[in-house]
Amino acid sequence: MASPGPAIAGELLRIDPQELRFAFELKKQISCSMQLSNLSDDFIAFKVKTTSPKKYSVRPNTGVVLPRSTCDVVVTMQAQREAPPDMQCKDKFLVQSVIAPSGVTVKDITGDMFTKESGNKFEEVKLRVTYVAPPQPPSPVPEESEEGSPSRVSESENGDLPAFTRALRERIEPQENSLEPGALISKLTEEKNSAIQQNHKIRQELDMMRQEISKRRGGGFSFVVVIIVALIGIFLGYMMKS
Repeated sequence: MASPGPAIAGELLRIDPQELRFAFELKKQISCSMQLSNLSDDFIAFKVKTTSPKKYSVRPNTGVVLPRSTCDVVVTMQAQREAPPDMQCKDKFLVQSVIAPSGVTVKDITGDMFTKESGNKFEEVKLRVTYVAPPQPPSPVPEESEEGSPSRVSESENGDLPAFTRALRERIEPQENSLEPGALISKLTEEKNSAIQQNHKIRQELDMMRQEISKRRGGGFSFVVVIIVALIGIFLGYMMKS
């Protein structure tokens, strides 16, 4: 709709605003309004014309303004496929008004009434058309980043955790955050393969020790050897579980 502006104070009708301002947008119908005010005690008949009747729709384009009253006229511009050069518009509107007999209605209005030859007091007011840029929507309020949310939650949760659990999380979380899932899996796989190779090497050394002891003892095991074998077995079991 048009923004209010200075009015044209004619002898018969006061027209507000003095120009039609359209917030121009491509491929969109745009409406603008003007108000006709009758400050006299007479019945005033009016008629609205335009230089581009196919481009604009005027409702009502003909009517009667009663004494000491107003009438709103809505002008709708049809959707345009392209903007005019430099947003300059040469279209014009013409508001014709004439003093009509008391009690006149819209059905009684004829084109002959809006001529000087009719003998009635007659007036014409020209209005220009102005295109303005549409109002810009308000800029959205920036929201807090999602990256900061977990840290705040973590801090609030840490205050309620035991010291041991909090220390454990502080040690584990940086390692998990510093590695991508693929890199973490690769690292675990390398550690597993290294443990298997170390286990295989220890078994080979253990077999060699058994053979050597068998040669020296003639097949018998001393108590010390049994303890060593047991300790090695416990160590291997621990390595396999971890």
